[in-house]
Amino acid sequence: MAPRANWKGFLRLSLVTCPVALYPATSESEKISFNQLNRATGHRIKYLKVDADTGEEVPNEDIVKGYELDKGQYIEVTKEELENVALESTRTIEIDEFVDRSEIDPRYLIRPYYLRPDGKVGHDAFAVIREAIREMDKVAIGRVVLTNREHIIALEPLDKGLMGTLLRYPYEVRDPKEYFDEIQDVKVTKDMLDLARHIVDQKSGSFEPDKFEDQYETALIGLINQKRAGKPIVPKDRPKGENVVDLMDALRKSVGGAAAMTEAPKKSAKKAAKLAAGQKEMLMPIAGKKPTKEAAAKKPTAGARRKSA
Repeated sequence: MAPRANWKGFLRLSLVTCPVALYPATSESEKISFNQLNRATGHRIKYLKVDADTGEEVPNEDIVKGYELDKGQYIEVTKEELENVALESTRTIEIDEFVDRSEIDPRYLIRPYYLRPDGKVGHDAFAVIREAIREMDKVAIGRVVLTNREHIIALEPLDKGLMGTLLRYPYEVRDPKEYFDEIQDVKVTKDMLDLARHIVDQKSGSFEPDKFEDQYETALIGLINQKRAGKPIVPKDRPKGENVVDLMDALRKSVGGAAAMTEAPKKSAKKAAKLAAGQKEMLMPIAGKKPTKEAAAKKPTAGARRKSA
């Protein structure tokens, strides 16, 4: 079953309109998460919304949004007033223009969504819009309101649907000069560049997400399994950084190392593919106890998988 839609409304290209629903394309619910506990009692920590001056708890119905004009001075804005800021994009994604995908700077990309027809009507209009974008090999740019904010959204065909990627506004992207201006201008010699290119050639391949393992998630699962089984936790030695004295020597050694790594990648790729399928590696039962068929099919316990407080 598909998750609940984050947004429902209409997709419009000129006079062609169809009802659509927007769904999150990614999920992090499979990742290990922790609760905060009171070390002394083992009980969960609970957060309360309290008045900063009186210290008294405030019920949700008495909490309103406020914009701070000056220190301690706020303008209150009610939910009804926010809803009255009626933008067309609140209910309709109007396609404003079409651009080449290569023109969209990766820094502007936020997160992907899936867009599909909502209900049994409008499939014809949706298909016309989708195939027009596909035929022209363009990305459609529109606007949509999510979480009380208007976002730019880039739409492109994906199978039978559309993928919509939220984009940042220019004021949200920091100027790289603030970070890069102090980088020294270094002249790279031809010999160094040739060696570096050789390393790149040896490591070149195709991007296959299934090859990658979330090593931190796997390590967390191992840690929890060890603690459940009552095994001692032995700290691992942290890798030590080494100062590069001779860059040419380091490049030459890297060439040899890259060659060795490319000789037998199949075994590690197979292992990574096995673990990477949605990171569904389960928390194992305590050693010595046989798992039931039901327990083997279940996900990790709620205590270990619950979201952080």
